[in-house]
Amino acid sequence: MPGLRIVSDEKFVNPPEVAPGTIERRPLRFILRAIGKHKLGHLVIFLSVVTAVGCAVGSQYAIKNMVDVLARHNTGAIWGAFAVLAGLIAADNLSWRVGGWMAARSFVAVTGDLRRTLFDHLLGHAPGYFAERRPGMLAGRISATGNAVFRIESLTAWNVLPPLFGVLGAIGVIATVDPLMGAVLVGVAVVLGLILAKMADAGRSLHHEYATAAATVDGELVDVINNVGVVRAFGASLRERHRFAADVDREMSARRDSLRYLEKLRIFHAVTTAGLTACLLAWALTRWVHGLATPGDVVLIATLGFTVLHGTRDLAVALVEMVQDWARLNDALTSLLVPHDMPDDPSAPALEAPHGGVRFDDIDFDYAGARPVLRRFSLEIAPGERVGLVGRSGSGKTTLLALLQRQYDVERGRILIDGADIASLSRASLADAISVVSQDVQLFHRSVLENIRYGKPGASDREVREAARAAHADAFIETLPDGYKTLVGERGMKLSGGQRQRIAIARAFLRDAPILLLDEATSALDSESEAGVQEALDKLAAGRTVIAVAHRLSTLRDFDRIVVMEDGSIIDDGAPSVLARRPGPYRDLLRHQGLHIIAA
Repeated sequence: MPGLRIVSDEKFVNPPEVAPGTIERRPLRFILRAIGKHKLGHLVIFLSVVTAVGCAVGSQYAIKNMVDVLARHNTGAIWGAFAVLAGLIAADNLSWRVGGWMAARSFVAVTGDLRRTLFDHLLGHAPGYFAERRPGMLAGRISATGNAVFRIESLTAWNVLPPLFGVLGAIGVIATVDPLMGAVLVGVAVVLGLILAKMADAGRSLHHEYATAAATVDGELVDVINNVGVVRAFGASLRERHRFAADVDREMSARRDSLRYLEKLRIFHAVTTAGLTACLLAWALTRWVHGLATPGDVVLIATLGFTVLHGTRDLAVALVEMVQDWARLNDALTSLLVPHDMPDDPSAPALEAPHGGVRFDDIDFDYAGARPVLRRFSLEIAPGERVGLVGRSGSGKTTLLALLQRQYDVERGRILIDGADIASLSRASLADAISVVSQDVQLFHRSVLENIRYGKPGASDREVREAARAAHADAFIETLPDGYKTLVGERGMKLSGGQRQRIAIARAFLRDAPILLLDEATSALDSESEAGVQEALDKLAAGRTVIAVAHRLSTLRDFDRIVVMEDGSIIDDGAPSVLARRPGPYRDLLRHQGLHIIAA
C-alpha cells in the first residue's frame, strides 16, 4: 500500500567497489589500482617470469660450461654439466606454466573488475550525459577498456618483462667474460631503446585517431540497429550501408596508418639489430683468435649477445604494440570517466515512509544552452491528490516529471516531497517513492517476469502474478509462447503497444510507490487498448498522489485538479468541472478535442 517502505534494488546487488567520483582517470594508475586487488596472483606471475628468465640465461651459461667440458675431453664431468642444463631447461618451462596458469585467473579478474567499475560509474551519470553520446559508443568503450587492459597485462608479462630481464641478465653474464663488451652492450641497448621510444611517441596521434574511429563505428552500428524500423520505413537501407561503409573505411584507414607506423619501427630495429649482431659475433671470434676466449666463451657471447639484441627488439616491439592499447584505454577513460554532474552523497538521508506530498518551490530550469523551460515555477500537490498537467508541447510538463525524479537538478528553487528537498535525499529512497508509466515504455530484452519484477527485485513469483492481474496483463501473458518466461525482445518489440503498457503498469503495481507519474501513458494506443489500459491505470492511481501529463483530456475527467501550462508557467488551475464551465484555455482545449459537450 502507498506509504510502505519499498526495498531498493541496491539491497540486492553488491555495492560498487569504488565510490563514485573516486576512480583514477590516469591510465597507468587506473590499471595499478585494479591490479592492487589481486596482488598475490600478480606476484606469483612476476616471480615465475623472473625465475623462467633466470633459468633461460643460466642455461646459456650451462651450455658454455658443457662446451668447455667437451673441449677438455673431461668425460667425468660431462654428465654433471648435462644434468645442470637439463634441470635449468625443465625449471624454465615449469615456471612459464605456473605463470600462465595464474594469469588465466588474475588477468581475467582484473578486466572483470574494471568493466564493473566503469559500469558503476556510467550509471552515476545524469541523463544529459547519455543524451550527448551514443549508447553503442559507450558500450564499445567499456569493452575496449577491458580488452586493452588484458592485452597490456599480457604484453607486459610475456613480451616486456622477459626480454627486459633477459637483457639485464645476459649483459651481467657477458660482463663476467668481458667487462668492455658488457658495457658496450649496455650503451647500445639504452640508445636503441631511447630512439625507439621517441619514434613510438611520435606516432601516438595516429593510434588515438584509430581508437576514436573504432569507437565511432561501434556507436554507429548500435544506433542503426536500434532504429532499424525507421531505416526500413524510409527505404534507407542502401543509404545506411553507404554511411556505415564510409565509417568502416575511415576506421580501416586509421588502423592501416597506425599499423604501418608500427611496422616502420620494427623495420628500423630489425636492420639495426642485424648489423649489431654480426659485429658482436665478429668481436667474439676475434677474441678467440687471439686466445682471449675459450670455445665456450664464444658460444656464450654469441648466444647471450643474440639474447641482448633480440631482447631489445622484442621489448621495443612489445612496447610499440602497447601504444595502440594505451591509446584505446586513454580514449575510453577520457570519455567514460567524466565527473558526475549530479553526484549522490553517500551520507544523504533516506526519504522514510513518504506520504506523497509534492511541492515545486519557485524553481528555474533550462536544458544546457537552450531557452528557459521553467521560470519562477511553483506548484503544490497534496498527498493522495490527482493532478493533470495539460498544455501545448514545449510548455514544460514532461520536464516537471523529470525534475521530480531528479534526472536533472534545478538551477534555482527547490523540489520537495513531504517537506524534504529531493536534492539532499539519497537517490535510492527517491526512486522508491516514485513509479512511472510513460508513453514510451522501456523494457529490457529479458523475460516478462524479469521486466515486471524490475519494480521490486525481491518480489516472489506470486507477487509478480498478482501485479500482472491487477494491471489486466495476466490474460495476455498466459497466451505468450513461454508465458511469464517469454523474452519480450529489444525494448519489448515482440509485444504490442497495449501489452507493453500493461507490463509497465504491472511493474508500477509491484513497486507500490506513493507517487505515480503518468506521461502520456495512453496516447499511442488505439481505442480498445486505451480502454483496457485506462481501467488498469485508474485502479493503480487509487490512494496515490498522481501527476499525469496528457493531451487526451478525456483521461483526466475524474482528476482532482487540472493545471494548464504555457511557456513554463501556470495559466490556469482548478477542478476539471470548474475549468470546463468558465471561459479559458482549458475550455478551449476541450472544444478543440470535441469534448465541450461532455464537459458542459
